[in-house]
Amino acid sequence: MKFLDEAKIYIQSGKGGPGCLSFNREKNLEFGGPNGGNGGKGGDIYFEAINTLNTLIDFRFQQHYKAEHGHNGKGRNKTGAGGDDLIIRVPVGTEILDSEQDTILADLTEEGQVIKFLKGGDGGFGNAHYKSSTNQAPRKITPGWPMQEMEIWLRLKLIADVGLIGLPNAGKSTFLSASSNAKPKIADYPFTTLHPNLGVVKVGEMDFVMADIPGLIAGASQGHGLGDRFLGHVERTNALLHVIDCTQDDLAGAYKTIRHELKEYGCDLENKREIIVLNKADAIGAELAQDQANELEKAIGKKVNIISAVSGENVKNILFQLATIVYEEKYGIEEKDGAFDPT
Repeated sequence: MKFLDEAKIYIQSGKGGPGCLSFNREKNLEFGGPNGGNGGKGGDIYFEAINTLNTLIDFRFQQHYKAEHGHNGKGRNKTGAGGDDLIIRVPVGTEILDSEQDTILADLTEEGQVIKFLKGGDGGFGNAHYKSSTNQAPRKITPGWPMQEMEIWLRLKLIADVGLIGLPNAGKSTFLSASSNAKPKIADYPFTTLHPNLGVVKVGEMDFVMADIPGLIAGASQGHGLGDRFLGHVERTNALLHVIDCTQDDLAGAYKTIRHELKEYGCDLENKREIIVLNKADAIGAELAQDQANELEKAIGKKVNIISAVSGENVKNILFQLATIVYEEKYGIEEKDGAFDPT
């Protein structure tokens, strides 16, 4: 199924049904009173978050959603039937934005979360409603209240515990494939990954979800290479795994490019806990890889780990580090009982 993380749709609640103008006309009843019933209420529009969807692709083929209108009131004081509500099901992690994409109107972050988004119009009054001691035969009725309609955007931000970030061709997809059952496309050229991928990682007694987003480039926070959309998929993560290709020339420059884009994007991405790894150590050998790591640590003042996603070197240790961070961030407690002991 093709991945789609943005969609524009048009929604409309149901309008209320009109009231009925009716009088009681029965045999042997010369002056029957008013008995026109009220109109039915229009259907509401709801959004529900479900975990069986992971893309918005269905909204590319259907953009218009309308709830049922309320039915007319009837004689004998019968109220019209209400219109059926419409429930629009979206993936967990979906944001609902206004037509300009400036304001977040709702954010569905939990499975089973349901919100009423548009209210259907109330039904109009029939003439029986207006009967009084001074007006025994009213002929007044009201139409139903109008529906509500909106043009909105749906934006999906993946729900993941760990986000993989880095420049194109750093080996992020290979790492995801080596540590989970995910099968992302892998090839030896930049921009192999064109849309985010998710994988479930099993570590000790805990599972966590890892998201691999397409490689970022300078200017990603302003939308270059669709980077602003890709960065949105790591907004909700507890930790970031920063993957750097150790075979490139300017390691510090590669690291600082990504860190700059995180800061420019905002949403507190730059303050998320981060593990830095130099990947593809098998391509240059252990000794040179260690020299590269030492040089990078000196330049950025942070610990740098050496791995090879292809051979699996040190991958397990990194996963245990990530699991520990996720455990602490999600539950507010530190590792205990050896749950993350890699030995």
